[in-house]
Amino acid sequence: MQSGASYQWYAVRTAAGREKAVSAQFQNKGFEQFLPLYRSRRQWSDRTKELELPLFPGYLFCRFDFSNRLPILVTPGVKLIVGYGKIPAPVPDAEIESLRRAVVSGAETMPWPYLSVGQKVRIREGSLAGVEGILLQVKNSWRIVLSVELLRRSVSVELDRSAVAPLFQAQDPADSAAPGRIARESAFASKVAV
Repeated sequence: MQSGASYQWYAVRTAAGREKAVSAQFQNKGFEQFLPLYRSRRQWSDRTKELELPLFPGYLFCRFDFSNRLPILVTPGVKLIVGYGKIPAPVPDAEIESLRRAVVSGAETMPWPYLSVGQKVRIREGSLAGVEGILLQVKNSWRIVLSVELLRRSVSVELDRSAVAPLFQAQDPADSAAPGRIARESAFASKVAV
């Protein structure tokens, strides 16, 4: 069994539409995995259906011992472990925990374009208290955007504006000076918009 709090989380790139199958295989192999899903209503000409879709299409997260990564890489449907260049990079536990809490909170959650600018906030109350993200106003609702830096992907969660407080942090000058610091993947790198 590979799950354990001492191991780090990694983002795993999957073949298109294979996220759920890979997730099930990881679980069967005894790995701790996390595939964040959201509900989306789709309209066809003859019917409407509610689907459960991945928040990060083509990706899921798995906690494992990196020195024993072969069982991950040989899993059918797995393309690679996401990282910088050829060096896989772990996803911080805090980002995974924020996503987990958002998914189980019952708040409307959906994929969102990755944002690198905007006001960073912390939720003060409710089931998401302590979660940090970027505050946006979309039409007449307020949303907090949660990001996975490694994937350069984000999700938004609807919330009450009064539940958040500004988070003041000194900006790391290295972040604004390093637009090339993007998770690189073989076929994915050229498609990432900075």
